[in-house]
Amino acid sequence: MSPIVAGLFVFVMRVTDMSLDTLRLLFVMRGRKLLAALIGATQAAVFILAVSAVLRGPLNVWTVLGYAGGFGAGVALGMVAEEKLAIGYAMFHIYSQERGQVIALALRNAGHAATLFAAQGKGGQVSVVDCAVMRRRAAAVRSLIEQADPEAFITQEDARPLHRGYFRS
Repeated sequence: MSPIVAGLFVFVMRVTDMSLDTLRLLFVMRGRKLLAALIGATQAAVFILAVSAVLRGPLNVWTVLGYAGGFGAGVALGMVAEEKLAIGYAMFHIYSQERGQVIALALRNAGHAATLFAAQGKGGQVSVVDCAVMRRRAAAVRSLIEQADPEAFITQEDARPLHRGYFRS
């Protein structure tokens, strides 16, 4: 195999390996045990192929570049793939000076559960709205919130439901 072809092979193997590794790690964090284990086994096999190609014969610049470049590209590709899959849940925390009730109503009218709290902020009374949604619906929920109150402060984090609750399917 020519050095350039070897470098391309290593690049493709590392992109595949690191994409799977990134997905595996994200599934572990979301508690998807079986899926993470299957991805991990596949990723290990691809890794062995990539490393064996690099270590076969003398090192050359193409295989080293393929290994390093594939590592970085694979991490980025894995993150993009995970975003597209949007597995799991997101928790929105919305802070509004004056429109908390409007936000909660807009979310409920769209079929989402929303919990409204009165709170005390630096500038006085604020409303806090919590809303847990499936991640694939997060962009639509954010849009609803921004329409209801363009000035609202919004945070989003991953959520792992422990017991019951309402999620729009």
